[in-house]
Amino acid sequence: MQRGENVEFTREVPNATRVAVGVAWNAGNETALADNLVTAAILCDVHNRALSEGHFVFFNQLASPELSVRDLDRALGQDQDQIEIDLPAVPPEVERVVVVLYVNDGPAQRRTLRQLRSCVVRLLDAASNTELLRSQDLVPELQNETALALAEVYRRGTGWRFKVLGQGYANGVAGVLADYGLSV
Repeated sequence: MQRGENVEFTREVPNATRVAVGVAWNAGNETALADNLVTAAILCDVHNRALSEGHFVFFNQLASPELSVRDLDRALGQDQDQIEIDLPAVPPEVERVVVVLYVNDGPAQRRTLRQLRSCVVRLLDAASNTELLRSQDLVPELQNETALALAEVYRRGTGWRFKVLGQGYANGVAGVLADYGLSV
């Protein structure tokens, strides 16, 4: 899938209740970069705003308050990280779950996502670990970004869709959070 493309995956897989958004990257010899990449999720309302700070799921907060979205302890298959979404448990006021990747501060300062050799996001049926959808490599379009809104899982009527975003941020996680109504 290319940036901006979306698919109503619950039409194709109507019994999908748990999905995982997997992120796979290749950092080559850039170990400082690879060791400081963080995958996170933001649960947003109809206005594309996070419901609260508790609805930002990342390494210091591994699950949303109602446990419908969580960062998996271990990624399955070829992914470096995965965010699992229990679709029936997602509160009705959550319109979309946005999955992001960012460079954490510290030893990775002055690193950018452009230094990655590749980065893809994919949607899996969590029960069977079957790949449903996969993005194109998102790195070639990057320049000096330190954060990237990868994809979103969002409601459409009674179904769910997956959309590849590929929206980069030169101002890191602070820029992403500001766009979704949160601050660092």
